[in-house]
Amino acid sequence: MPRDIAVLDAYVPAIVLLFIAGAALTWLIDRVIAYTGVYRVVWHPSLFRASLLVSVCGLLGLAVYR
Repeated sequence: MPRDIAVLDAYVPAIVLLFIAGAALTWLIDRVIAYTGVYRVVWHPSLFRASLLVSVCGLLGLAVYR
């Protein structure tokens, strides 16, 4: 069942807000990974960042829509 949230009198799908939250969380995780130097052992950092975003957004979506 889709959930809608009212933001300033406009209904926004919850998945859009989850994507925004997931992007912010992914950015924080990315900064921590970059600071610790883990990207030196990652084969393709851009692909790793994209898969991290998909994983975080997927986990948030599963937590809400389950």
